Amino acid sequence: MAEVINVHQAKTHLSRLLEKAHAGEEIVLSKAGKPYARLMPLEKPSARRRPGRLQGQLDPTFFDPLPHDELDAWEGK
Repeated sequence: MAEVINVHQAKTHLSRLLEKAHAGEEIVLSKAGKPYARLMPLEKPSARRRPGRLQGQLDPTFFDPLPHDELDAWEGK
């Protein structure tokens, strides 16, 4: 269950709340007793990109220019 904190408390303890959210906890901010916003962790980034990791795995002709008739077909001509 998410922790519910009023806005005034959130202003006072923002650093602590950010640490809790970063650790995976969800915090609901309320205003006048009504849920107002949600503080939650960001999704973890996907695997890091490594340039050149497919080197040697692609057909060398992949990067050759397209024939004019095929290029025209892609461009709707």
